[in-house]
Amino acid sequence: MRSAAVRRTALAASAAALALLATACGGDDKADKGGSGEDKGGAAASSAPAAKALTAAELEKAALTQADVKSGKITEKVPATAVIAQDKVKTSDAACAPLAYLQTGSYVGKPSATVARQWTGDPRKPAAGASDEEKLFAGVGTMVVVTLASYEDGGAEQAMKDLNTAAAKCAGGFSITAEGDTTKNLKVVKTDAPKGGDEAFALTSSLQLEEGDEAPVKGVVVRKGATLAYFPAVDMASAATGKDWDFPAEIVDAQLTKLG
Repeated sequence: MRSAAVRRTALAASAAALALLATACGGDDKADKGGSGEDKGGAAASSAPAAKALTAAELEKAALTQADVKSGKITEKVPATAVIAQDKVKTSDAACAPLAYLQTGSYVGKPSATVARQWTGDPRKPAAGASDEEKLFAGVGTMVVVTLASYEDGGAEQAMKDLNTAAAKCAGGFSITAEGDTTKNLKVVKTDAPKGGDEAFALTSSLQLEEGDEAPVKGVVVRKGATLAYFPAVDMASAATGKDWDFPAEIVDAQLTKLG
Protein backbone atom coordinates (compact mmCIF):
# COMPACT_ATOMS: atom_id res chain seq x y z
CA MET A 1 0.00 0.00 0.00
CA ARG A 2 1.32 3.46 -0.82
CA SER A 3 1.96 5.97 1.94
CA ALA A 4 -0.74 7.78 3.86
CA ALA A 5 1.14 11.02 3.22
CA VAL A 6 0.66 10.60 -0.51
CA ARG A 7 -3.01 9.83 -0.04
CA ARG A 8 -3.48 13.05 1.89
CA THR A 9 -1.70 14.94 -0.87
CA ALA A 10 -4.05 13.50 -3.47
CA LEU A 11 -7.07 14.48 -1.44
CA ALA A 12 -5.75 18.01 -1.18
CA ALA A 13 -5.18 18.03 -4.97
CA SER A 14 -2.33 20.51 -4.54
CA ALA A 15 0.68 20.94 -6.82
CA ALA A 16 2.76 21.24 -3.66
CA ALA A 17 2.97 17.47 -4.09
CA LEU A 18 5.86 18.18 -6.44
CA ALA A 19 8.07 18.53 -3.40
CA LEU A 20 6.02 17.12 -0.57
CA LEU A 21 4.98 13.64 -1.73
CA ALA A 22 7.25 12.23 0.94
CA THR A 23 6.45 14.52 3.84
CA ALA A 24 6.38 11.63 6.27
CA CYS A 25 9.65 10.03 5.12
CA GLY A 26 11.75 12.38 7.29
CA GLY A 27 15.50 12.32 6.87
CA ASP A 28 18.61 13.09 8.87
CA ASP A 29 20.55 14.88 6.15
CA LYS A 30 21.74 18.34 7.11
CA ALA A 31 20.71 20.49 4.20
CA ASP A 32 22.71 23.45 2.97
CA LYS A 33 20.88 26.43 1.61
CA GLY A 34 20.65 25.96 -2.14
CA GLY A 35 22.38 28.15 -4.68
CA SER A 36 22.92 28.10 -8.40
CA GLY A 37 24.75 25.13 -9.85
CA GLU A 38 28.23 25.55 -11.29
CA ASP A 39 28.79 26.33 -14.95
CA LYS A 40 31.01 23.38 -15.87
CA GLY A 41 29.32 20.53 -17.68
CA GLY A 42 26.19 22.47 -18.60
CA ALA A 43 24.69 22.81 -22.04
CA ALA A 44 26.38 25.48 -24.13
CA ALA A 45 24.45 28.72 -24.21
CA SER A 46 23.63 30.32 -27.51
CA SER A 47 26.33 32.57 -28.96
CA ALA A 48 23.68 34.93 -30.34
CA PRO A 49 23.09 38.29 -28.62
CA ALA A 50 20.89 38.05 -25.54
CA ALA A 51 17.21 38.44 -26.35
CA LYS A 52 15.11 41.17 -24.76
CA ALA A 53 13.41 40.24 -21.50
CA LEU A 54 9.62 40.35 -21.49
CA THR A 55 7.80 42.57 -19.03
CA ALA A 56 5.37 41.27 -16.43
CA ALA A 57 2.50 42.48 -18.61
CA GLU A 58 3.89 40.68 -21.65
CA LEU A 59 4.33 37.46 -19.67
CA GLU A 60 0.77 37.72 -18.40
CA LYS A 61 -0.44 38.03 -21.98
CA ALA A 62 1.64 35.00 -22.99
CA ALA A 63 0.49 32.82 -20.08
CA LEU A 64 -1.98 30.01 -20.70
CA THR A 65 -5.73 30.43 -20.30
CA GLN A 66 -8.45 27.82 -20.46
CA ALA A 67 -9.06 28.65 -24.12
CA ASP A 68 -5.49 27.67 -24.97
CA VAL A 69 -5.71 24.02 -23.87
CA LYS A 70 -7.69 21.13 -25.27
CA SER A 71 -8.01 19.19 -22.04
CA GLY A 72 -7.72 19.67 -18.30
CA LYS A 73 -8.22 22.80 -16.25
CA ILE A 74 -6.11 25.96 -16.13
CA THR A 75 -6.04 27.79 -12.80
CA GLU A 76 -4.90 31.36 -13.29
CA LYS A 77 -4.62 32.20 -9.60
CA VAL A 78 -2.14 29.55 -8.53
CA PRO A 79 -2.58 28.49 -4.89
CA ALA A 80 0.20 29.65 -2.58
CA THR A 81 0.83 26.00 -1.67
CA ALA A 82 1.71 25.19 -5.27
CA VAL A 83 4.89 27.26 -5.43
CA ILE A 84 7.60 27.30 -2.77
CA ALA A 85 9.88 30.34 -2.74
CA GLN A 86 13.60 29.85 -3.25
CA ASP A 87 14.46 31.02 0.26
CA LYS A 88 12.23 28.28 1.69
CA VAL A 89 14.07 25.53 -0.19
CA LYS A 90 17.30 23.87 0.97
CA THR A 91 19.23 21.00 -0.56
CA SER A 92 21.67 18.40 0.78
CA ASP A 93 24.08 19.59 -1.94
CA ALA A 94 24.05 23.21 -3.10
CA ALA A 95 24.90 22.06 -6.63
CA CYS A 96 21.44 20.45 -6.81
CA ALA A 97 19.54 23.64 -5.96
CA PRO A 98 18.40 24.35 -9.57
CA LEU A 99 16.68 20.96 -9.66
CA ALA A 100 15.09 21.62 -6.28
CA TYR A 101 13.71 24.95 -7.46
CA LEU A 102 12.21 23.28 -10.53
CA GLN A 103 10.69 20.50 -8.45
CA THR A 104 9.09 22.90 -5.96
CA GLY A 105 7.39 25.01 -8.61
CA SER A 106 9.87 27.89 -8.51
CA TYR A 107 12.52 29.02 -10.99
CA VAL A 108 16.31 29.20 -11.33
CA GLY A 109 18.29 32.41 -10.88
CA LYS A 110 16.75 35.86 -10.58
CA PRO A 111 14.27 36.62 -13.36
CA SER A 112 13.10 40.17 -13.91
CA ALA A 113 9.45 39.09 -14.18
CA THR A 114 7.42 35.91 -13.66
CA VAL A 115 3.87 34.63 -14.04
CA ALA A 116 2.45 31.25 -13.04
CA ARG A 117 -0.47 29.01 -13.96
CA GLN A 118 -1.54 25.56 -12.80
CA TRP A 119 -2.86 22.85 -15.13
CA THR A 120 -4.73 19.82 -13.82
CA GLY A 121 -5.35 16.99 -16.24
CA ASP A 122 -8.70 15.31 -16.71
CA PRO A 123 -9.39 12.34 -14.42
CA ARG A 124 -8.51 9.01 -15.98
CA LYS A 125 -10.44 5.78 -15.84
CA PRO A 126 -8.70 3.39 -13.42
CA ALA A 127 -7.41 0.13 -14.82
CA ALA A 128 -9.46 -3.01 -14.30
CA GLY A 129 -8.86 -4.42 -10.85
CA ALA A 130 -7.37 -1.18 -9.51
CA SER A 131 -7.28 -0.75 -5.76
CA ASP A 132 -9.35 1.90 -4.01
CA GLU A 133 -6.16 3.94 -3.55
CA GLU A 134 -5.34 3.76 -7.28
CA LYS A 135 -8.89 4.82 -8.11
CA LEU A 136 -8.53 7.83 -5.83
CA PHE A 137 -5.29 8.94 -7.44
CA ALA A 138 -6.61 8.42 -10.98
CA GLY A 139 -9.44 10.77 -10.08
CA VAL A 140 -7.00 13.53 -9.18
CA GLY A 141 -5.05 13.42 -12.44
CA THR A 142 -1.73 14.95 -13.46
CA MET A 143 -0.76 18.36 -12.11
CA VAL A 144 1.65 20.84 -13.71
CA VAL A 145 2.75 24.25 -12.49
CA VAL A 146 3.58 26.40 -15.54
CA THR A 147 5.88 29.31 -14.74
CA LEU A 148 7.08 31.83 -17.29
CA ALA A 149 10.22 33.68 -16.18
CA SER A 150 11.97 36.40 -18.18
CA TYR A 151 15.63 37.28 -17.60
CA GLU A 152 17.93 40.20 -18.30
CA ASP A 153 21.53 40.01 -19.53
CA GLY A 154 21.72 36.36 -20.55
CA GLY A 155 20.16 35.07 -17.34
CA ALA A 156 17.92 32.62 -19.21
CA GLU A 157 20.89 30.96 -20.90
CA GLN A 158 22.71 30.78 -17.56
CA ALA A 159 19.71 29.18 -15.86
CA MET A 160 19.62 26.46 -18.52
CA LYS A 161 23.32 25.89 -18.02
CA ASP A 162 22.82 25.59 -14.28
CA LEU A 163 20.04 23.02 -14.73
CA ASN A 164 22.17 20.83 -16.98
CA THR A 165 25.12 21.07 -14.60
CA ALA A 166 22.93 20.14 -11.65
CA ALA A 167 21.45 17.14 -13.48
CA ALA A 168 24.95 15.81 -14.15
CA LYS A 169 26.19 16.36 -10.61
CA CYS A 170 23.06 15.13 -8.84
CA ALA A 171 22.21 12.04 -10.90
CA GLY A 172 22.85 9.86 -7.85
CA GLY A 173 20.18 11.65 -5.83
CA PHE A 174 19.81 14.45 -3.31
CA SER A 175 17.44 15.69 -0.62
CA ILE A 176 15.18 18.72 -0.58
CA THR A 177 13.94 20.39 2.58
CA ALA A 178 11.05 22.72 1.83
CA GLU A 179 9.20 24.51 4.62
CA GLY A 180 10.42 21.94 7.13
CA ASP A 181 9.61 18.77 5.16
CA THR A 182 12.36 16.66 3.61
CA THR A 183 11.99 14.76 0.34
CA LYS A 184 14.66 12.40 -0.98
CA ASN A 185 15.32 12.10 -4.70
CA LEU A 186 16.88 8.68 -5.13
CA LYS A 187 18.08 9.37 -8.67
CA VAL A 188 17.76 11.92 -11.45
CA VAL A 189 17.64 10.90 -15.12
CA LYS A 190 17.66 13.33 -18.03
CA THR A 191 15.09 12.42 -20.68
CA ASP A 192 14.26 13.51 -24.22
CA ALA A 193 13.52 17.22 -24.24
CA PRO A 194 10.65 18.73 -26.26
CA LYS A 195 11.18 20.61 -29.51
CA GLY A 196 10.07 24.12 -30.32
CA GLY A 197 12.40 26.26 -28.23
CA ASP A 198 15.95 27.57 -28.41
CA GLU A 199 16.99 25.15 -25.66
CA ALA A 200 15.14 22.50 -23.68
CA PHE A 201 15.72 20.34 -20.63
CA ALA A 202 13.73 17.39 -19.26
CA LEU A 203 14.23 14.95 -16.41
CA THR A 204 12.57 12.32 -14.26
CA SER A 205 13.32 12.11 -10.53
CA SER A 206 12.55 9.09 -8.39
CA LEU A 207 11.19 10.26 -5.03
CA GLN A 208 11.46 8.11 -1.96
CA LEU A 209 8.22 7.80 -0.04
CA GLU A 210 7.74 6.40 3.42
CA GLU A 211 7.82 2.61 3.83
CA GLY A 212 10.38 2.39 1.01
CA ASP A 213 7.96 3.23 -1.80
CA GLU A 214 9.08 5.34 -4.77
CA ALA A 215 7.26 7.67 -7.16
CA PRO A 216 8.54 9.24 -10.40
CA VAL A 217 8.05 12.99 -10.87
CA LYS A 218 9.00 14.95 -13.97
CA GLY A 219 10.17 18.38 -14.99
CA VAL A 220 10.61 20.21 -18.29
CA VAL A 221 12.17 23.61 -18.94
CA VAL A 222 12.20 25.30 -22.35
CA ARG A 223 13.96 28.52 -23.30
CA LYS A 224 12.60 30.86 -25.96
CA GLY A 225 14.81 33.91 -26.18
CA ALA A 226 15.14 35.48 -22.74
CA THR A 227 12.13 33.61 -21.34
CA LEU A 228 12.11 30.22 -19.64
CA ALA A 229 8.97 28.13 -19.36
CA TYR A 230 9.10 25.78 -16.37
CA PHE A 231 6.86 22.70 -16.22
CA PRO A 232 7.29 20.64 -13.01
CA ALA A 233 4.72 17.83 -12.99
CA VAL A 234 3.41 15.10 -10.74
CA ASP A 235 1.03 12.28 -11.63
CA MET A 236 -0.95 11.14 -8.64
CA ALA A 237 -1.96 7.79 -10.12
CA SER A 238 1.74 7.04 -10.52
CA ALA A 239 2.21 7.90 -6.85
CA ALA A 240 -0.17 5.06 -6.06
CA THR A 241 1.57 2.49 -8.25
CA GLY A 242 5.17 3.67 -8.61
CA LYS A 243 4.89 3.15 -12.37
CA ASP A 244 6.30 5.57 -14.92
CA TRP A 245 3.94 7.89 -16.78
CA ASP A 246 3.94 10.12 -19.83
CA PHE A 247 4.54 13.83 -19.38
CA PRO A 248 1.61 15.86 -20.83
CA ALA A 249 3.51 17.27 -23.80
CA GLU A 250 0.42 19.08 -25.07
CA ILE A 251 0.82 21.64 -22.28
CA VAL A 252 4.35 22.45 -23.41
CA ASP A 253 3.18 22.73 -27.01
CA ALA A 254 0.33 25.05 -26.06
CA GLN A 255 2.57 27.31 -24.00
CA LEU A 256 5.32 27.54 -26.64
CA THR A 257 2.74 28.32 -29.30
CA LYS A 258 1.39 31.19 -27.23
CA LEU A 259 4.89 32.49 -26.49
CA GLY A 260 5.32 32.76 -30.26
